[in-house]
Amino acid sequence: MRPQYDFSQGVRGKHFEAYRRGTNVVFLDPDVAGAFGDSASVNQVLRLLLRLAKTNVPAETKANKALHRASRRRPRGK
Repeated sequence: MRPQYDFSQGVRGKHFEAYRRGTNVVFLDPDVAGAFGDSASVNQVLRLLLRLAKTNVPAETKANKALHRASRRRPRGK
């Protein structure tokens, strides 16, 4: 450590509980972040979006499921 670093006011384990719970950091682009006042409003909009997606997305057909599964297959090596 360099001598100019001062950790005398540091608190050990300050963020331990949040890290243990599995916090998730997401970076918003400035134009998106400007539309929200705080984290609570971002969460509110995302929850609304999730509810809308669950109620308005038609069920997948068997053909779509088969196509989706096939696209995840790894190519065979030579």
